[in-house]
Amino acid sequence: MLSTVLTKAPLWARLKSVPSEHPFAFGVVISGIKTSCSDLLVQKVIERKEQVDWKRNAAFAAFGFVYLGGVQYAIYVPFFGRLFPRTAAFVAKPFREKVKDTRGILGTAAQVFLDQAVHHPLMYFPAFYATKELVMKEKPDVGRAMSEYRQNMKEDLLALWKVWVPATFVNFFFAPMHLRIVGVAATSLVWTCILSVMRGGDVQHAEDMIGGAVTGASFTLLKEGLDERYNTSPVELDPDQGHLCISAAGKQRPGLVALLARHVASQGGNVTHSKMVRLGEEFIIQMHVAVPQDKQVDLLTSLESNPTLHEFNIQATKLNVRCYKKQAKAVIGMQIHCVGRDRPGMLAAVAERIAGKDMSIESVETQLRMHGDQREFVVDALVSSNNESDKENLTDLLNDLSKIKEELGLDTLDIRVQGCVKD
Repeated sequence: MLSTVLTKAPLWARLKSVPSEHPFAFGVVISGIKTSCSDLLVQKVIERKEQVDWKRNAAFAAFGFVYLGGVQYAIYVPFFGRLFPRTAAFVAKPFREKVKDTRGILGTAAQVFLDQAVHHPLMYFPAFYATKELVMKEKPDVGRAMSEYRQNMKEDLLALWKVWVPATFVNFFFAPMHLRIVGVAATSLVWTCILSVMRGGDVQHAEDMIGGAVTGASFTLLKEGLDERYNTSPVELDPDQGHLCISAAGKQRPGLVALLARHVASQGGNVTHSKMVRLGEEFIIQMHVAVPQDKQVDLLTSLESNPTLHEFNIQATKLNVRCYKKQAKAVIGMQIHCVGRDRPGMLAAVAERIAGKDMSIESVETQLRMHGDQREFVVDALVSSNNESDKENLTDLLNDLSKIKEELGLDTLDIRVQGCVKD
């Protein structure tokens, strides 16, 4: 009789009944599909593979089916259901009644605590790192995976809690028991989509983005990506203004920065970017100044004529908005981070390799630092290419640039592709 009713019922009504009538199967299928889609996003958007690695995708889908769908369902529904028998009744209440139910709210908080402080650190992350090791490495070593898990555990948990504590509380507070796995899968997929948008082309960190897991590495990558969205050159940002590069040097004494900055402001200039450092007895200043077009000449003249600035060795250069070549259809941006034992020629070697690939250095910063007893030299460069062939042969380009690490004996070489910017 029931099968006859279901057969005659409208398709949407039959589909709506699936999650409540078959919650375990529904959760398993949703989790498996979500994890498969997450890996496809990483392969096509981050790694930019022409051919999908279906064997790898199937392995992550299996992790989604078995652990995310099966094991998590057992924890969230039957286990938590028995441990907190009032949960189903609490979730079914209207919102106004829920906020007055102190026991229900405390029960939800207790479930979130068990999930985030017990389940994830003791079960989920070990399973995730083991799966990643088995799938991503040519010679898997579960011991190495567990060592990585222990090393990253603190950062992973802090990152996890920033995203999943509020998401899990909302899920457990509103979602019926049989839809909890759906809420988890949806949050995880959204996280992967955000990373894919923010970090497209970041092949160096592809392993940190798989599976939709919130780890310390993935959270750091997201924050860096957000910072980059607002790190636009002021010259391109405001082309209607006049733009100057002002550099100055003088004997170190208190008040030098304030003296120059106040003079620039008095002439209508706005300091947007600046770098100031003491080298020996000299204090070196470099700054970008945006100024209205009609005040640009006055500011340049005042820098030369103002007697209070005579102690500075000041040079000022007008800046123009960059005009890209018409034939350049795309620009590939990369961030290159190098760390190695300090010795002569490191910056030259890195810059020569970049120039040899016909790429332009947009900005570069270097510094010395002590690591134990060793002096380390650090290079951070932002480079770009207008060559269409580089986009088509990105893997070969990255492999060639990566040889710098072995040639210079670097401790760290990190190359991150920022993406393509069309003219």
